[in-house]
Amino acid sequence: MDHVLTLVAADGSMEGTAPARLRSALADLGADTLSPRWLARHRAVDLPFSLLAADQAVAAARYLLNDLPIDMVAQPAAERRKMLLLADMDSTMVIGETLDELADFAGLREEIAAITTRAMNGEIDFTEAFRHRIDRLAGLPTSCLEETLARIRLTPGGPTLVATMKAAGALTVLVSGGIRFFTRAIGQQCGFDRDIGNDIAIDGGHLTGRVIEPILERRSKGESLKTIAAERHLPLSQTLAVGDGANDLDMIEAAGLGVAFHGKPIVAVRAPARVDHGDLTTLLFFQGYREDEFVS
Repeated sequence: MDHVLTLVAADGSMEGTAPARLRSALADLGADTLSPRWLARHRAVDLPFSLLAADQAVAAARYLLNDLPIDMVAQPAAERRKMLLLADMDSTMVIGETLDELADFAGLREEIAAITTRAMNGEIDFTEAFRHRIDRLAGLPTSCLEETLARIRLTPGGPTLVATMKAAGALTVLVSGGIRFFTRAIGQQCGFDRDIGNDIAIDGGHLTGRVIEPILERRSKGESLKTIAAERHLPLSQTLAVGDGANDLDMIEAAGLGVAFHGKPIVAVRAPARVDHGDLTTLLFFQGYREDEFVS
């Protein structure tokens, strides 16, 4: 079978009959199928198939399982386990937006959060939005960076995603349009091999409000994926990119498996795959890992 459809139930309550019913539905569309293979009982299952387009298989699954909190992807069976992971930080590897949290110490949370939301929705230019937000934070003591970091919580499943892919030989890279101080710290907490972010100017223990160019933005993320893949002599088909905002679209669309993780509407509609319900371990199931292969 040249393709596989993967279903992942966020609440771990997938009925045992669901894969069988879906297999029958695919067969009605003309597909050849094999028996379902459980990756985690009642949580994740693979359904190999051929003679049907991937988008048709997903459409059939969405129709059949419409009311259930199930994430799904259909993809070629070959090269499912990716050897390069590029992951966004804010609202992907961590819960919430680090800049919004930092702005709270300046009494500007609502103002900065509104700009962040518009930038992530693709309504305004990300680079100018980043410059403006950093400028508004001029004068904050650097101690606020540490205090913000203490507030940040990792997204469930993130460290397991990174550790499991690393154990399988993949290179893992945290790439963010946020501040490098946070990418470095979060990258270490999650176990990433590398981190890429934006540097900001600091003077006398305070933020100056100035950004050190160049700014990492949407195109930069896509270029980072291609450059690092080339360094590793990897085809893009062996790469995975995940993010939630408009500035993640270039890397998501270029990757062999590009995933919108609880993505903004502009990302969810364009990403080849989506995780709308589950945590980050869903990306391991999408790659065909069984739950007993996860590395904590």
